[in-house]
Amino acid sequence: MATQNDTPKSGSGTKGEAPPPQYSKVALIIGIAGQVGSYLSEFLLDKGYEVYGMSVRSSNFNTQRVDHIYINPRNYAHNARMKLRCSILTDSSLCLRRWIDAISPDEVYNLADQYEVAVSLETPEYPDIVATVAFRLLEAVRSHVSVTGRSHIRYFQSGSSEVFGPQSDKSGYLRMNEKSQFHPWSLYGVSKCAAHWYTVYYREAHGLFACNGILFNPESPRQDWNFVTRKITRAVGRIKMGLQSKLFLGNLLASRDWGFAGDYVEAMWMMLQQGKPDDYVVGMGESHTVDEIMMTAFEYVGLEWRDYVVYDNEIPLRPAGVDQLRGDATKAKEVLGWKAKVGFEKLVEMMVDEDIELAKREKVLVDTGYIDVCNSRVLGTSYLSLLCLLTQCSFFGCLLEVFEMLLG
Repeated sequence: MATQNDTPKSGSGTKGEAPPPQYSKVALIIGIAGQVGSYLSEFLLDKGYEVYGMSVRSSNFNTQRVDHIYINPRNYAHNARMKLRCSILTDSSLCLRRWIDAISPDEVYNLADQYEVAVSLETPEYPDIVATVAFRLLEAVRSHVSVTGRSHIRYFQSGSSEVFGPQSDKSGYLRMNEKSQFHPWSLYGVSKCAAHWYTVYYREAHGLFACNGILFNPESPRQDWNFVTRKITRAVGRIKMGLQSKLFLGNLLASRDWGFAGDYVEAMWMMLQQGKPDDYVVGMGESHTVDEIMMTAFEYVGLEWRDYVVYDNEIPLRPAGVDQLRGDATKAKEVLGWKAKVGFEKLVEMMVDEDIELAKREKVLVDTGYIDVCNSRVLGTSYLSLLCLLTQCSFFGCLLEVFEMLLG
C-alpha cells in the first residue's frame, strides 16, 4: 500500500548495517486506518511491538491517520516496524487464516467497524458485516491455533455502548457495566451484540484467550468529520477562521459518555496482558450532551455560540433514539489498573485545536484561489483527505508556510 511518508527516520538502516532489533511481540490490527487503530498502532510501537495492520481496500488513500508512523518496507526494511495490508470486510475465514498464518501474531485486535449508527438506518443489511467479520476472524484464529499449537495468541473484540440501549431506574439513567442487560435500539447495536457473543462463545467453547472491550464513544482529533463531535469542532475552527458562518445541528439533548480514544487503547492492551480473558466496559463514567460539547467548543475560542448555531429540525432523528448512555469502568480500573488521562473539556479543546490548524491551512488555499470557500465544505471527506495529504507532504507544508507568512 503506497503512502506519502516513505522517508526514513533518523538512523535508518541501510545495507551492511546491523540487523534490526528483535521485537517483543507481533500484533495484528484489523481496522488500523480508523482513529482507534491509529492510536493503538502508536501505543504498540512504543511498546516495542511489530505491528501489522489491515484496512478496507479503497481506490483512494485512506491511511492518513497512520501515514506519520508508516515507513515503506520495500525501501527501508530495517526501520519498517509497521506493515499494512489491504482487505475487504467480506474476506472469508480461509483468507483471514492465510494472513494470520503468514504473520503469526501474538495479539489480534479486531477494530473493524461500519463507522456510524446512521449507516444502519440507511442500509439495514450493512451492520451485519460487523458481526460477520468478528465471526470469521475468530474462526480463523481458532483454526490457526488448532493447526499450529500457538495457544498463547490473544484476541480483542471492540464493542460499543450501543449494545445497551436506554436503561434507568427511579433515580435516573444507570451507568452501564459488564452485568448490565443488552437491549440495543439500533441495528448497529444488534450487530455489535452478535460480535460480543461470538467472542464469548469462542472463549468458552474453544478456549481462546478472547476479550470484549465495550467502548463508550471514543473520540479524538482523528475522528471522522461526519460524527457530531467532529462536526462541531470542525465548524468552530472554520468559523473562527472566517470560512463558515453557521453550524446546523439536530438533537442537542442527546447525551453520551465521550472519552479520548488514545486513553482507551491502553485499556484494550491491558486486557490482553491479564492471566485470564474477560470482558470490560471502558468509559469515563460521566455523560455530556451535544449542547455541552458545542458550548465548550465555542467558549474555548472566545465566540458566542448563539450567533452561529442554528437548530435544524429537518435533520432526521433516529426512529428509536437513546437519550443517554453512560459507562461504569469500575472493573477496568480495579482489575486492569486503567485510568483515563484526558477529561471531557481537554478532549474538546484538543479537537478544536486540531481543527483550527486545519482551517488555517484551508484558509491559505482559499485566499490564494486554489479552492472556493463556497464549495470546500461540501467536498467532505475527499477534500479533507486531500488537505491532510498536502499538509503532510514536506514540499506543500513549506509552501503553505510561505503563503501564511505572505498573507500575514
